[in-house]
Amino acid sequence: MPRKPNLIVFLPDQQRADTIACYGGGKVHAPNLNKLASESVVFERAYVTHPVCTPSRSSLMTGTWPHTNGCTRNSVPLDQRFRVFPELLEDKDYQAAYMGKWHLGEEGPAGRGFRQWISTEPRGDYANFLISRGLTPDKQNGGFSELAISNLPIELSRPKFLEKHACEFIEKFHRNPFILVVGFAEPHSPYSGPLNDEHPLDEVELDLTATVPASENIPLRYRLMREWQQSEAVLDRERLPTQLFFGITPEEYRSIKQRYLGLVTLVDQSIGAILGCLERCSLSNDTIVVHTSDHGDSLGAHHLFGKEVMFEEAVRVPYLVRLPDQRRSKIIPQPVSHIDFVPTLVDLLGQSKHPQCAGKSLLQLIRGEATLPKSVFIEWAPNRTKIKKGTSLAPRRAIKRAIEESTRTVVSSDGWKFCLRDKDLNELYNLKDDPFETRNLYSDRQSASVISRSADEIHGWQESAHDRLKI
Repeated sequence: MPRKPNLIVFLPDQQRADTIACYGGGKVHAPNLNKLASESVVFERAYVTHPVCTPSRSSLMTGTWPHTNGCTRNSVPLDQRFRVFPELLEDKDYQAAYMGKWHLGEEGPAGRGFRQWISTEPRGDYANFLISRGLTPDKQNGGFSELAISNLPIELSRPKFLEKHACEFIEKFHRNPFILVVGFAEPHSPYSGPLNDEHPLDEVELDLTATVPASENIPLRYRLMREWQQSEAVLDRERLPTQLFFGITPEEYRSIKQRYLGLVTLVDQSIGAILGCLERCSLSNDTIVVHTSDHGDSLGAHHLFGKEVMFEEAVRVPYLVRLPDQRRSKIIPQPVSHIDFVPTLVDLLGQSKHPQCAGKSLLQLIRGEATLPKSVFIEWAPNRTKIKKGTSLAPRRAIKRAIEESTRTVVSSDGWKFCLRDKDLNELYNLKDDPFETRNLYSDRQSASVISRSADEIHGWQESAHDRLKI
């Protein structure tokens, strides 16, 4: 009998696509991810279902839309009615483990298709590991703050901790088929770690939209976010001058991105070690390796930081799939969605699609078979938006309306991106002519036919996805 394929999924938190060479990140120190990409199917335009951690992860684990499973904002526990992807497999021979950030409820993934969970939650296995090394928690609940963790040496870092446990798991179950998800918390803010100086500051490249005047032709919610982040940057200079969370000047943007890239390198080193463990156990030719992220990070683009927006830097992510015995790269240029992530994993493992899944398998694309290009959809539900005290950007009623807005976005195969909102400014960008999204064409009369077509696509998708938002 042929051996059943193993599956490893690497899931960092907040990694932009352009931190890997195949996506334009040639100066980023990520040799292991670059090598993985050189041997993988590379989805050039992969999009999340929702640009926030919990909603995005809910799709990556269940194959359902956030508006369906209820995880439409951060820190919402995933309802037990929705199965996590190992539970969708008919084959129960797989030993499945989840290691790292879960963010779908305090109970974690254990017992939901995963037999083992190594937690990096504030009071989980990683905290116990630090205590065993003589460290004292700095939080009243007995946990460690993100700031405290960000100042630890590399041997005590979360990626190193996960690397060790992942390798132990592979070595223990190398004779059995297994599924291993490694959920890195990095390179998420607070943008600090043991490799802060890994990248020379003068080689850190800023996004075009970080170096030109900030646009005002964007949604009010985005402008409110920008104003609050800039006000926080002023306070950061006084409180944490060497660990800015936000910036105002190009120099601050560059410093923050330098530290962010150091976290990418930190994750890359642990991914290299885990892949090396596969090699030592002679499992490389028996293992499917997948790498993606739950969303990106603006990092100063459009004078914003973090996610929560529909700009490419936040919603477009790396997506690599290396098949057993694959040693050459294959680029897939058409847009794909994370809604297809779970059905693709299930199909790769030789199982039938489960009726829970809203998307379709991308295995035909991976095999190089011809498929019709299709549009992808992204959603946004009201989340917590922080506002600068005393803001004068708009009247109070307009601000309240803006922060309660919902968005439905379509990215078409011919390069248009249309963001349709119920309570804020709509956006239209031609990604082929304007990849940095500097010109909102929504008010351009010549764009009327594209807007009409795109709105029809969104409404058609809403009907098929049972999305009841009136927009």
